[in-house]
Amino acid sequence: MLVAHHLASQSLPDYSSKFSRHDFTLPQLFACLVVKEQMRRSYRGAEALLRDCGHWLKDVGLRRAPDHNTLCRAAAFLLGKLRVRRLLDRLAQWAALARVLGLSTHPLAIDSTTYESHHVSRHYERRCRQTRQRMRAKDAEKGRKTTHSATVRGLPKLAVGVATRCHLVLSAWTGTGAGADHPHFEPVLFEAWRRVPHKTFTAVLDAGYDGERYHEIARRDMGIRSIIPPSIGRPPKDGGPPGGYWRPRMKRLLATKASRRRCRYNLRYQAETVNSMMKRNLGSALAGRTAASRERDMLLKVLTHDVMVLKTRVETEQVRYIFFHSRT
Repeated sequence: MLVAHHLASQSLPDYSSKFSRHDFTLPQLFACLVVKEQMRRSYRGAEALLRDCGHWLKDVGLRRAPDHNTLCRAAAFLLGKLRVRRLLDRLAQWAALARVLGLSTHPLAIDSTTYESHHVSRHYERRCRQTRQRMRAKDAEKGRKTTHSATVRGLPKLAVGVATRCHLVLSAWTGTGAGADHPHFEPVLFEAWRRVPHKTFTAVLDAGYDGERYHEIARRDMGIRSIIPPSIGRPPKDGGPPGGYWRPRMKRLLATKASRRRCRYNLRYQAETVNSMMKRNLGSALAGRTAASRERDMLLKVLTHDVMVLKTRVETEQVRYIFFHSRT
């Protein structure tokens, strides 16, 4: 909670307006939201928890716990994309000053995942899967094409750019629908590239991001060494390499396990590890009822995960000074 408060203090103003009531500052409310997400509580549950933990409130200068309505309105304001971008900028700056990013030796990994739009039991998931299989079998017998269900089209989707050395999320993209990965390739990669001081790192991605134009964006526009398996599209009938300039090189580069280790493509799974960490530690079901509120919930999970990762670095006095006293 204290790390989250210092993060918001260095990234956001104290109040949203000079005409507000000034009962709570924005950094104090953000710290309460991080505690809510870390403890996996609802807004009412977070209010009850904070009321019982007066020493937590004193650490961030609170005299009383904010009620659940205040926390809900604060989440809608604080988790806007512009403010989340400022918070991620400060987190990346902290990590760079503490020298924990390691992008000079370890690559940036990008991956996407979907979250549950609401909590469901395992039994319900199994019965829904059985029903979908029966419906697909009936459609196949009648010659009809199978389409994605409304549930799949409405799944919240999160894409993250992860520093594989420290498991810190440097960039995030949120959307709705389990579609292709190509639309969020450029925003996720550009935001990570913009935040870090070392601009010539390596980016490793899975085959869902394959495409010649994406290598051009990464290598020629940003100077990033992109490594993506060339698996999308039909292979040539003569068994030759895939088309384009960079995709044949990717096929040669990723041909053997030894070559994958040399180019550090074997660290791509660290992005999947981070997605698993967030789901295990913070939950895979979202409480929001609308697409916008679910996107805010996913961004809060990203910020909470980064705060939890950086908290482990506050043990030494040098890093503690960087986190709590750097203002530039």
